Amino acid sequence: MKELRGIGIQPDILLCRCERSIASDMKDKIALFCDVDARAVVTARDVPSVYEVPLVFGEEGVDEMVVRMLKLDGRPRDMSHWSAMLGRMRSPMDEVSIGLVGKYVEYEDSYKSLKEALLHGGLAHQLKVNINWIEAEGVNGPDWDRQLEGYDGILVPGGFGKRGIDGMLNAIRYARENHVPYFGICLGMQTMVIEFARNICGLEQADSTEFNPATPHRVIFKLRELKGIDDLGGTMRLGPAVSLGRGQCGAEGLWHARHQRAAPPSLRIQPGIRGAPHRLRTKHHRPDARPDLRGNLRDSRAPWMLGCQFHPEFKSKPLEPHPLFKAFIGAAYCYRSQRLAPLTRQAEPEYSRGD
Repeated sequence: MKELRGIGIQPDILLCRCERSIASDMKDKIALFCDVDARAVVTARDVPSVYEVPLVFGEEGVDEMVVRMLKLDGRPRDMSHWSAMLGRMRSPMDEVSIGLVGKYVEYEDSYKSLKEALLHGGLAHQLKVNINWIEAEGVNGPDWDRQLEGYDGILVPGGFGKRGIDGMLNAIRYARENHVPYFGICLGMQTMVIEFARNICGLEQADSTEFNPATPHRVIFKLRELKGIDDLGGTMRLGPAVSLGRGQCGAEGLWHARHQRAAPPSLRIQPGIRGAPHRLRTKHHRPDARPDLRGNLRDSRAPWMLGCQFHPEFKSKPLEPHPLFKAFIGAAYCYRSQRLAPLTRQAEPEYSRGD
């Protein structure tokens, strides 16, 4: 504080990090030496979850102080919805296990937004979401499939470059053949297209031009190779867009999507896909006339298998989970319930759509 005041910075509110609440006499002493109102000395105690911080600051009256100091017209605080959300987080009725097959799992913060979005999807169903980080390069070799056993859902997130692609393709094939709910985001959707083209359509050399420019079956193109696309950031299409989800595995409604993509699926694979035993459906309803770059894909035969090129995790909130994450976790829990239930008959599982 002495150093800050020495350069002309006088705080209005002090947030004091601590392990437990600060006694009122200690707050008075801090206020006296720092020349702030005693009411503005706030206990910022440690909490089990970052989502509890708003309640702690509410108890200390931080919101009321900010409104008063900025001379704003404020409404009475209502944290009932937030408190109910925390109640679901603290007392889940059950749990699901998600296997996340990625390229950067050594640094979990690389997928921080994705981790929180999965948590949001679990909150919508009052479920605890256990995320297991699986290095994509390791899903190869003998008995690679054993790494994927026991999960209620498999997710392949975004990434760049060729490293780990074979492992991702193996994970997608495992999910498709074993009816495990699968969610592919960005690169996870592109590898979904490649796996489908190779193993269902019979295009054994199907690939993305990002990984193999000389592939005879170019099922994924770089945006620079397409005409009529000019809203790029570097080599990627960036920014928001609005999609209308119709029957997308239980996630209907108006989506506000966040794009960050370098390569969309090729429209040329459609004839081959139509001749396949089952179809890879493409859906992306745009309210404008801009080119349709196939924002969403799903396998028509798999109980729950969906890929999206945009990043729904950037639009997910604790009280408003993105519909795709809500549907994915819902499908994962249905799969878990059937997987763990005594098997009385041999039949393919039927899933709810996550509603």
